[in-house]
Amino acid sequence: MPTSPASAFGELYSAYAAGRLDPAFALLLETQSMLRPQVRQAMAVGETVSGLMLERDQPAAMSANAGVRALAMIDEMEAAGGALDAALRLPEEPELSDLPEPLREPALRAYGGKGWQNLASGIRRLGLDVGSALEVELYRIQPGARVPRHTHGGQEFTLVVSGGFSDETGSYGPGDMAINGPEDTHQPVGDADGICYALAVRDSGLRFTGVMGLVQRLLGK
Repeated sequence: MPTSPASAFGELYSAYAAGRLDPAFALLLETQSMLRPQVRQAMAVGETVSGLMLERDQPAAMSANAGVRALAMIDEMEAAGGALDAALRLPEEPELSDLPEPLREPALRAYGGKGWQNLASGIRRLGLDVGSALEVELYRIQPGARVPRHTHGGQEFTLVVSGGFSDETGSYGPGDMAINGPEDTHQPVGDADGICYALAVRDSGLRFTGVMGLVQRLLGK
């Protein structure tokens, strides 16, 4: 049975509060929280409840010098992080630089790596590496551009970061999240009032229909 949007969101918030959420979904929620104050509040409440539950647990006995070793590890990690930041220079790209954190940094890293890929006329996508086995992509949809009609091999969560798009299920603007599964076939179209940026997280690839679907099958993708 397909997961309803309400229950899907509840599961994501609970897993995030417990520190068990996949990095891809964590990026999705953290980005949405920058666009929607109510999401930020819901995440804060979940973390507070999780913290209260941890306080009720019986504390475990620490081994000798555990605190000293933990502080030493933190110092090493901060030193390594500083060296990495100095060595890593993110490329400049005005549009991507305007994205909300925490999406901005992985998007700029991806732009400096493989860069944008053309999906269709007016549609580009950027594969993001956030340490997850899930597919994570940032889409750039020009006004009036149509994403090729497709269905999904699994569940797909799409967050509108800026601009907007419409499909058979409705219209989506900044902070809105669309959830689609294998039973859904749709064709998002960029709104006419500006470029749409959308962050998609899915557990299986897109399955195109029509001519693109034929090409996809011939290529074995």
